Amino acid sequence: MIRRLVNSQHRRRGTVLVLACLMMIALLGMVAFAIDLGYLATSQAELQRSADAAALAGCYKLIYQGTPGTPVDLSTNVQNAPVVAGQYAGWNDVCKSAPALASSDIVVGYMANPTQSSGTINTAANKNLFNSVQITVRRNSSENGQVPSFFGKIFGVNGSNASATATAAFIGSNVAGFGIPQSSSGQQSLMLLPFALDQQTWNSMLAGDTSVSTDVWNCSTKGQVAAGSDGIREVNLFPQGTGSPGNRGTVKIGTSNNSTATVVDQIINGISPAEMAMYPNSQLTFDGNGHLYLGANPGISAGFKSALASIIGQTRFIPIFDAVTGNGNNAEYEIVAFVGVEICDVQLTGSMSSKHLTVQPALCYSRGALAGTNSASTTGYSVYSPVFLVK
Repeated sequence: MIRRLVNSQHRRRGTVLVLACLMMIALLGMVAFAIDLGYLATSQAELQRSADAAALAGCYKLIYQGTPGTPVDLSTNVQNAPVVAGQYAGWNDVCKSAPALASSDIVVGYMANPTQSSGTINTAANKNLFNSVQITVRRNSSENGQVPSFFGKIFGVNGSNASATATAAFIGSNVAGFGIPQSSSGQQSLMLLPFALDQQTWNSMLAGDTSVSTDVWNCSTKGQVAAGSDGIREVNLFPQGTGSPGNRGTVKIGTSNNSTATVVDQIINGISPAEMAMYPNSQLTFDGNGHLYLGANPGISAGFKSALASIIGQTRFIPIFDAVTGNGNNAEYEIVAFVGVEICDVQLTGSMSSKHLTVQPALCYSRGALAGTNSASTTGYSVYSPVFLVK
């Protein structure tokens, strides 16, 4: 009996070694799989980073201005957006090499409401409405090569296909009003100037009508205003005929009774979150017919001069109206658009003919810009939200 036990043990000698070798192969396979899978995950993150950068850069190009104060020509910028997107994609390496974009992986178009991630991009819309760029960066056998495998080649897996898509957009031609601007530091004031201009004068200025506009200020250097022409017309916010006796175009925003101190604060610091809270959902927006109604102040005080002088060279939004009813403090403005302007010069003392508040059309950004859902309530000029990632 003892002899048979010894023989049995002898016959099983080396079994553990064989088993260990088999387990080692399996373990090495799992390690190889983990390394290749980890590299694929890292490559996927790099693809997403490249797509995000390309989409943001291409979308920003849509509203790029070569010269401050120059109206944006989206139809021209649409041609440059794919070029810029391709550059930024290439500057963000994937698998230690610069990815190239296929033309079919660059989509530039219009999103009706870019705040909705499920929105589609319409490439057949009017190019001057374009507000979004979608980029797909790929690593496959036909574009940029597959994500390479390391140990997977032992098992016949030479590489893997991977891709990432990003969509960037801004709210622009379809600005329907404003909410409270939000930033990483919290709520901010809306830089809306409480001075309204009639639509006819604004449109005439854009058309180059010299009877209502001038070109005597140069705003080509950002934040600076100098005497001289820059090819951009300016318009005078004061005094302008409003059609309302005893009223000169100041509007009440977020308050029922504007004092000089209140207006001065709004000129310098904008419309505060507390003032915006006076409106439904803290939003100053057009109704379904594309109108917004604001009460009026009787006139423009000379006490506003120093406040306005302090923001020369800065940009602000102003409301544009097409009708006004009532007189003096009881007047009501029918606002139909918001536009961006840069403050050029101010003079509120002296004779009526010498008084002026001169502004020039300018590109303005606001984190509080809201996208319109009704075509009748989507109007504006050089008013944009910052570019943001939709998805």
